[in-house]
Amino acid sequence: MELPVHCELCPRRCGADRRAGAGFCGAGATLKAARAALHFWEEPCISGRRGSGTVFFTGCALRCCYCQNFAVSQQGLGKELSFHRLAEIFLELQQKGAANLNLVTATQWLPWVTAALDEARAAGLRLPVVWNTGGYETVETVRALAGYVDVWLADVKYVSPALAQEYSAAPDYFEVCRAAVAQMLAQAGPPVYDAAGYLTRGVILRHLALPGALADSLAVLDYMAGLPQGGFVPSLMSQYTPFYRAAGHRRLGRRISTWEYRQVVNRAVDLGLTAGYMQEKSSAREEYTPPFDLEGV
Repeated sequence: MELPVHCELCPRRCGADRRAGAGFCGAGATLKAARAALHFWEEPCISGRRGSGTVFFTGCALRCCYCQNFAVSQQGLGKELSFHRLAEIFLELQQKGAANLNLVTATQWLPWVTAALDEARAAGLRLPVVWNTGGYETVETVRALAGYVDVWLADVKYVSPALAQEYSAAPDYFEVCRAAVAQMLAQAGPPVYDAAGYLTRGVILRHLALPGALADSLAVLDYMAGLPQGGFVPSLMSQYTPFYRAAGHRRLGRRISTWEYRQVVNRAVDLGLTAGYMQEKSSAREEYTPPFDLEGV
């Protein structure tokens, strides 16, 4: 496995020499992860009753000011691992009965992850692989994961460049995300489920409705409605909670109102985006964030 010398794994294309230091994402030369355990709070077709074998990787190409995993994504929390140890972790999750491998924010560690998947598969790994991403991916990275990723679990956060800049320091977010999603859909094809109802291949497109951003949520839904219907699973989320720098923000310092979320749900229904998931308004709870206590790593 070769370390990135001029790193362009994410859309920042910061060009960091990962042998010598960290890139924009905070990732350097040594793989880090903060948790590897069964996770029961994803969509039912991912977690189900068995749980999703979820690995939370340290670092992130986005800098969302409301990130619920901010200690891991932006503050460097995690344990250093070799890719050999990561392969062992994948097999341990399979032994625990996981329905799939759920790799959360793993793009900055792509060469390490693919090497670990190769090693684990040679040792008997059979689980579908879920790439759990904020949607900010290059087309080249998505293509590089062909043959490794079975299910794309991707956010579509914003259409507005202004919101994307203010909240995630990524004004090009929608342009980048739209191109990446097109490639994900082309690679994965329509959703495929096993006999127990778990998604084994396909794309889930998530949208987290934010307070004070109703117009942008509606624009995201309009975009989703323009994609091939039946080609992906829509998932609308109301669980926004003011974490990290959002607590005192002029718009983000509150949860989304019932009225706001109802407008989002109504538009989704009007557009026919009903063959998926819509969280209840009561889903806005801190319990969706697991303890990052280095379990399993």
